[in-house]
Amino acid sequence: MLRIGHGFDVHAFAEGRRLVLGGVDVPCERGLAGHSDADVLAHALMDAVLGAMRAGDIGKLFPDTDPAYEGADSLVLMAHVAALARERGYSIVDVDCTVAAQAPKLAPYREQMRERMASALGVPVDAVGVKATTTERLGFVGREEGIAAWAVALLDDGR
Repeated sequence: MLRIGHGFDVHAFAEGRRLVLGGVDVPCERGLAGHSDADVLAHALMDAVLGAMRAGDIGKLFPDTDPAYEGADSLVLMAHVAALARERGYSIVDVDCTVAAQAPKLAPYREQMRERMASALGVPVDAVGVKATTTERLGFVGREEGIAAWAVALLDDGR
C-alpha cells in the first residue's frame, strides 16, 4: 500500500548562524534561527516522511526542549527518520521538495542537496527532487525575513 505525506517548515533569518539547506552549507550573510541547525528543507522532508507513516512530526520525535538536539545536524536526524520508516516496514519510494527563498540563489546547490538528502534517506538520488523559487518579493520570504520549504514523500509498506 502506498502512503503519501506532506511536510512544511519555515525559519526566520538570524545573524551569526550558518545557512544549511538540504545538508549543504550555502554561503550567505545570515543563517536561519532554530534549535538544531535550522535546515528548513530537511525539516519539511522529515515531516513528510513522518506524515506518510502517520508518526507525528519532528517536534514530537526531536523536541526543541531537549538539549540533546541543540545544534543537531538535521541529516543525522533524517537518517534516524529513514531508519524508523524501515523498522516499521516502509520503503521510501520518492520525495519532492520546494524551497522558497528570495535570496540567496539556490540553483548552484540543488544537486548537492539532492545527493546529501538521498544519502541520509538511503535512497537513489533520482528519488529526491529539489526545486527552488522566490515569492516575487511578496510576503516574509519576499522581504527576506526567512525561508520556507514544502515536501511530499511517497512510501510503500510492501502490502
